[in-house]
Amino acid sequence: MTAFSPHINTKTDFAAPGQTCPRVHAFLNLVVFEAAEDTHINTTQTASGSTLSPPLLRTGATMEDWYPALYASLVAIVVSWFFKWWSDPLRSVPTVGGSDLPFFSYLSSFKFSENSRQLLEDGYRRYYGSVFKVPLQDRWMVVVSGPKLVDDLRRRPDEELSFRVAAAETIQTKHTVGPGPTEDPYHVDIIREKLTRALPAVLPDVIDELQLAVQEYIPAQDDEWLSVDAMRVIQKVVARASSRVFVGEPACRIQEYLDLSVTFTIDVIKDRTILNLFPNVLKPVIAKVFANRALTNIRRARKHLKPMIDERVANVKKYGSSWTEKPNDMLQWIIETAETRDNSYEAIIQRVMLVNFAAIHTSSNSFTHVLYHLAQHPQYLAPLREEIEGVIKEEGWTKLSMGKMWKLDSFFRESQRINGISLVSLTRIAMKAVTLDDGTFIPRGTLVSAASYPTHHDDSLYADPELFDPFRFARLREEEGGATRHQFVNTSVDYMPFGHGRHACPGRFFAANELKAMLAYIVLNYDLKLPDGTEPPANRYNQLNVTPAPKGKVMFRKRQVPK
Repeated sequence: MTAFSPHINTKTDFAAPGQTCPRVHAFLNLVVFEAAEDTHINTTQTASGSTLSPPLLRTGATMEDWYPALYASLVAIVVSWFFKWWSDPLRSVPTVGGSDLPFFSYLSSFKFSENSRQLLEDGYRRYYGSVFKVPLQDRWMVVVSGPKLVDDLRRRPDEELSFRVAAAETIQTKHTVGPGPTEDPYHVDIIREKLTRALPAVLPDVIDELQLAVQEYIPAQDDEWLSVDAMRVIQKVVARASSRVFVGEPACRIQEYLDLSVTFTIDVIKDRTILNLFPNVLKPVIAKVFANRALTNIRRARKHLKPMIDERVANVKKYGSSWTEKPNDMLQWIIETAETRDNSYEAIIQRVMLVNFAAIHTSSNSFTHVLYHLAQHPQYLAPLREEIEGVIKEEGWTKLSMGKMWKLDSFFRESQRINGISLVSLTRIAMKAVTLDDGTFIPRGTLVSAASYPTHHDDSLYADPELFDPFRFARLREEEGGATRHQFVNTSVDYMPFGHGRHACPGRFFAANELKAMLAYIVLNYDLKLPDGTEPPANRYNQLNVTPAPKGKVMFRKRQVPK
């Protein structure tokens, strides 16, 4: 196509009133001629050899000749947008956070990103027991509230409202990790069944590793306060303790691998945030050019995991069922399960890294929240120490002992209630058109979630909901029938940080024991507080995500025993 200079000559490029500017005319001829070529609209020649062109290509054409076509195109676009909006079944669902009109809804999504918590609370108050919708950058999300509709989400089969597809869409797994774990998510069954059953056997190893990690990453002295970057240090401790049961020794202590695991977790969040700004048609291109950090880290992990996979596969072939030293960890379980599936290095490594992401992201966030609360309220160290010391003296560091620490358990449950992992829960995608119990019609492809954060701050469900009451649930467990209902890992329509129902977080039992053991060790061995003269670190809320202050500081020193 011939280059067209944008520079204007004021003497030659402006036309008299009613005439087309020569430069504009030439440009329009050029554009239309190219369009004619692209659509096979050919010019023809007369017997004398002169060319017959479409009217808008003739040098005598004026701007007025273009007006009908331009107006018709503009009207067609507006009518198309309006018709699409008017016929959308979601138009009948109330909107919170701005207008649902075409184009304006996209602007509303940026408002929601910055004010998501307040807008969700507003929608919860105005439409409690029913539904409302909020604008995300790439789609609408329908939000339900009240026990009836939350339970409706829980009961719906995957053929109607799919958790797996929704999780893949939310994390953009296809682009951030690869399509395999979404198409065949057998690692979820491994977590739910093998990891949970193996907890009594693997927890002592996890406790041993986290104690070594805490000592290394929090080298506090007896009489000096040490300032610690809470989030960064907790990510390292969680990565190392989790890796002890995910890949075993010595990989769980290889710093390059641990750094890679933490970086991968952060990069998945960054990549998915970028991808969710764009429509699905553009995501493959965006993923390759601008959102490929997580995939790069998976390729780097091959350096560490491939030799381990090769060694284990060789030992299975050599010793068979007589391999007495076979590791009892996540990597081995994935290798064994992959024998009848895709057992390529890529498939195995993808799942190991995805399990790392789930463990490090949620557990480090949850523990950092708890650490900030305890540093803000050091008066709770004494009752926690009293409970922990009594249980450890009787039971030692075991899964059974973790279950007997009710105050410690309550501390985590209350922190999850007041902070949360996300502002919503039970996220699903409609696989076909469904009608909720309140009569709301949900078209195929719609994202649906429950308003968890507003539920956890509802004063009709929780007394003084804005108050952090660390032993709230320990007291409730003492009531008749409350011992199981109010423990950290239990879910309900009123408490759903882990989700609720059959798709509740399968790794929550492992995570709860790991986190409680970690806090128990810190409480017994350290004093902690916020830096003098500082305010408690504030959470960050972006779209649906809740993140503890990433640069918050906590002061540590070795526990001072009164003389």
